[in-house]
Amino acid sequence: MNAAAPSAIELPAEHPGILRVATYNIHKGVQGLGPARRLEIHNLGLAVEQLDADIVCLQEVRSVNRREALYFERWPEVSQAEYLAPEGYEAIYRTNAFTRHGEHGNALLTRWPVVGHRHEDISDHRFEQRGLLHVEVLVQGQPVHAIVVHLGLIAGSRIRQVAQLQRFIDREVPPDAPLVVAGDFNDWGLQIKRMLAGFGLFEYDESPQAYTYPARLPMVQLDHVYVRGLRPLSLQVPRGRIWWRMSDHLPLIAEFQL
Repeated sequence: MNAAAPSAIELPAEHPGILRVATYNIHKGVQGLGPARRLEIHNLGLAVEQLDADIVCLQEVRSVNRREALYFERWPEVSQAEYLAPEGYEAIYRTNAFTRHGEHGNALLTRWPVVGHRHEDISDHRFEQRGLLHVEVLVQGQPVHAIVVHLGLIAGSRIRQVAQLQRFIDREVPPDAPLVVAGDFNDWGLQIKRMLAGFGLFEYDESPQAYTYPARLPMVQLDHVYVRGLRPLSLQVPRGRIWWRMSDHLPLIAEFQL
């Protein structure tokens, strides 16, 4: 798996007026269980570079994990967000969950300058620690707001978290500013989609369902990129063995007209 990089994704990302956004749940950079588990963070670094996105929204990103750092000889010396950022990108990370051996959360990688960032806890109960990461970037001189989300496993929690997301947007994002909300929504029904449409967030809907989970044999779309103030142009999901070995999710890549 270390011998070859994932094949490059088509479509140039830096075309004037085009914003490419990718979202990817990286499963903490490790695949498998127990003694059979394998470190995939190095391959994920190659994969993120091949996505060639202006903004990469990541979930299940480890800041530190002392147990895994001792287990794997090639565990990176820097945080996973820093390690995964291609040359020239800035990495913003905030912790959602604190565990016995470390912490993990959401990250945003961007090739455009960062204006500011903030984090909000959206945990709905004590058994799931969740958060959203809000980053403002300057894309071709224009402020664009991006929010990385990872919603809960319980349907009722997701509904309440989307309501909290709406309150956050009303409070923190100017109504006329381009907005991207991307991540792992843990939902394959229509209720969340309808709720987001209710406050102006839409995704590309002109192609067949972009299934992202489970990566080996994708049957549902848990990962989405919604926008407000941008025109959706395309949506694609990289496929193949080299991709499904790295995480239990496949990445999702969307393009928008600024």
